[in-house]
Amino acid sequence: MEIVDIKGQERNDLGKSAAKRTRTEGLVPCVLYSGTTALHFSAHPLELRHIIYTGEFKQADIELNGEKHRCILKSMQFNPVTDVVTHVDFLKLVPGNSIKVEVPVKFIGIAQGVKEGGKLQQMLRKIKIKTTPEKVLSEMQLDVTHLKLGQSVRVKDIKVEEGIEILNAPSIPVAIIEIPRALRGAKAAEKK
Repeated sequence: MEIVDIKGQERNDLGKSAAKRTRTEGLVPCVLYSGTTALHFSAHPLELRHIIYTGEFKQADIELNGEKHRCILKSMQFNPVTDVVTHVDFLKLVPGNSIKVEVPVKFIGIAQGVKEGGKLQQMLRKIKIKTTPEKVLSEMQLDVTHLKLGQSVRVKDIKVEEGIEILNAPSIPVAIIEIPRALRGAKAAEKK
């Protein structure tokens, strides 16, 4: 799993006006939640870009006052007009404590239905899981080689190791092999 290093400066001034001052200095106000405590800090937007602007699931090592904190991205806020990051929340990883995260789904292999002319349609891009920090995955891998034309694979078909629980509904389709119109027309012509 990829780990992003972020250097932060602790913030003692809290509130709207202090956060606004932080933003005018070119920094992003951030909060690191850890159980019952919260550490307020600011970071440069370039330090945050590798964890925010990616489709991959990554962990972060935040360095504050010479101490490193291993954490994950909890939430972020953007300016609705400029699309600039205005606030970021992190969650500190505590060994043994369960966390809920969304990890991307990656397909393995080429589906048999695709080889026959079908199109693989991905319906679900991320899966929500509950696990401990030691067992957290950077992605869920799903083998699609057995899928034929018109078949689908659902959340219940994803195999996970012990200690990982999938929180999505089991009946949600993850991928389907769509039959193109040309193939449907050819099959209809054969039946006549």
